[in-house]
Amino acid sequence: MNKINIKRTDLNKKHNSLSSSDYFAKVICKGLRWIADFCFKKRYGHRAVVLETVAAVPGMVGAMLIHFKCLRKQCKDNGWIKILLDEAENERMHLMTFIEIAKPNWLERFLILIAQIVFSIAFLFLYLISSKTAHRLVGYFEEEAIISYSLYLKEIDNGTIENVPAPKVAIEYWGLTLDARLREVIIAVRNDEAGHRDTNHNFANNLRNKHNLSLGFGNLKQRSKKG
Repeated sequence: MNKINIKRTDLNKKHNSLSSSDYFAKVICKGLRWIADFCFKKRYGHRAVVLETVAAVPGMVGAMLIHFKCLRKQCKDNGWIKILLDEAENERMHLMTFIEIAKPNWLERFLILIAQIVFSIAFLFLYLISSKTAHRLVGYFEEEAIISYSLYLKEIDNGTIENVPAPKVAIEYWGLTLDARLREVIIAVRNDEAGHRDTNHNFANNLRNKHNLSLGFGNLKQRSKKG
């Protein structure tokens, strides 16, 4: 089987709230986490479908707004647009993977659509008001995602959830071996989420410190990685 390693300290890394906007983002994140826990409990496959539906939104929204801002200001983005678009695509592939695993019914797909519309509008307005808070919120979302996927792995290791074969889309996307199982997929996804966590917290820090450019776009070279 394909081995994917990530340091435990990396998975446990947390951002300490330093400002009122940080606390606001954390409260929103914890509130949404409570709703997810109430609605899905230990149905981690279905939770992942909803999570990834929402998670695919911020990167696209952020990239679009930065693109327009750079056009207006006639300045460089220092790679931020590509990083955010890569993140959005990565989260979309997570969704494609977990749809194959959870196989949501028509009612669940409808609820997912509603959640995506509501969150997209809310996040768009949040980004327009405070891009720093928006990126901080995504960073906190990713911290919670790492916890959820770790619990998902625990259920597989305990035998509570069957360690089914990995979907073809996951094998092709992450370059897993043909005999890869669900466990390898979740490790790859969790690894991605750790990268997105660090990216968005770094973006928020750059916007807070206004590094390098008047737009606050720090010269970040980090790329989104596949597992």
